[in-house]
Amino acid sequence: MASLIRALAKRSEPKHDSARSLAFQDWVGMQFNGMQYTLPNTGGGTLAQDRENITSSFQGYVEGAYKSNGVIFACMLARAMLFSEARFQYMRRIDGRPGKMFGDPALRILEKPWPGGTTGDLLGRMIQHADLAGNAYVLRQNNSLRMLRPDWVTIILGSRTGSELDNELVGYSYQPGGPSSGEDPVGLLPESVAHFVPPGSADPSARYRGLSWLTPIINEILADNAATQHKLSYFQNGATPNRVVTLDAEITREKFEAWIETFENSFKGAADAYKTLYLGGGADVTIVGNDMKQVAFTETQGAGETRIAAAAGVPPIIVGLSEGLESATYSNYGQARRRFADLTMRPLWRNAAASLARIVDGPRLAELVFDDRDISALQEDQKDEAEIQATQAGAISTLIMAGYDPDSVVQAVTAGDLLQLQHSGLVSVQLFEPGQGPTPASPQVNGSAPKKALPAPNGQS
Repeated sequence: MASLIRALAKRSEPKHDSARSLAFQDWVGMQFNGMQYTLPNTGGGTLAQDRENITSSFQGYVEGAYKSNGVIFACMLARAMLFSEARFQYMRRIDGRPGKMFGDPALRILEKPWPGGTTGDLLGRMIQHADLAGNAYVLRQNNSLRMLRPDWVTIILGSRTGSELDNELVGYSYQPGGPSSGEDPVGLLPESVAHFVPPGSADPSARYRGLSWLTPIINEILADNAATQHKLSYFQNGATPNRVVTLDAEITREKFEAWIETFENSFKGAADAYKTLYLGGGADVTIVGNDMKQVAFTETQGAGETRIAAAAGVPPIIVGLSEGLESATYSNYGQARRRFADLTMRPLWRNAAASLARIVDGPRLAELVFDDRDISALQEDQKDEAEIQATQAGAISTLIMAGYDPDSVVQAVTAGDLLQLQHSGLVSVQLFEPGQGPTPASPQVNGSAPKKALPAPNGQS
């Protein structure tokens, strides 16, 4: 297997000649741009202080949120279902403005990323990993793609001077099974890995690493789980809220404390709440507080659900949460869907296209872009776009009839900049140059055209 030195030296060649897995030993003692890079366990070097380890909470989010919390699952499902509907095209810009989209054979690897896989499968896995870990890594191996588990990936940075100011991405280390697996890590070149970090989710304390949107709402998730557990315990145990227990006045302090300890161990906490009490020795229980209806658990839990949906960038009405459904109308739903597409999905699609462009050999001077024209959920947007184009066509026609140069009119209207308009110098309405109209121009008298004689009545001259 080629060494990393030879692989890095070939960066000017086609991308995927060097886009393959490298033995981890190839990273040790490598030289790049005249600088020596050494991994931390080899005794020094600039990499020792510049490793960004992917958060180890990925499995915790999977087990503690995605698999156990219905609101989290619903929000992630809503994001994934729409995100996976897009497809990719190429586009060349003309004067900085988007041009016509077109296909290319280079897109086949995105259309069939692995055996039996589709573009939707690829995008669904990317957004799932990004939601849970803040990062999604797609490895290109020849003519197929592979998703890398994000918490098994380490971002490798290097510096020429040892300063953070000139840190640069050197590559990625992938350790199958994770750091405790005992497996040998594998070094991967940057051009063989598409690293997707959702816009707005960059970790402020790291340069390249993303942050899961679940991280800021951990307390909301715990509160929602606790509320769900309390409701479940209520129905399982038949029950009643808080209690005041009165014991016999003759009981000793030691027996009193022992009784409290036994009682707490048996009835404290959500899992042991609402159990039937069996008392003796003069003990008496009084119920205090409110029942579930009086507590208004729906409102309490609904507010937390809304905050979770806000962190996910999904309107509550789209997910079907209680607070969203209370104000649900066809109009509100359409506006929420528009907001979801414009402010959440389209930035995600745009960033995913830019990330995947690294591992796709596209046409020269062409940009990989997302294509949402065939997404049925966004057909209302297509209608709005058609109305905008109709308005622009009317403006173009009016300006051309006013004598402006047609090319400058199109550019000015599409760019929204009337300063780009250039007048043709032709007379408005007829747009004929002097002397080239259907009738010759009348002679000038003292700098002004004479009045045209009216025809004589009854055909007299």
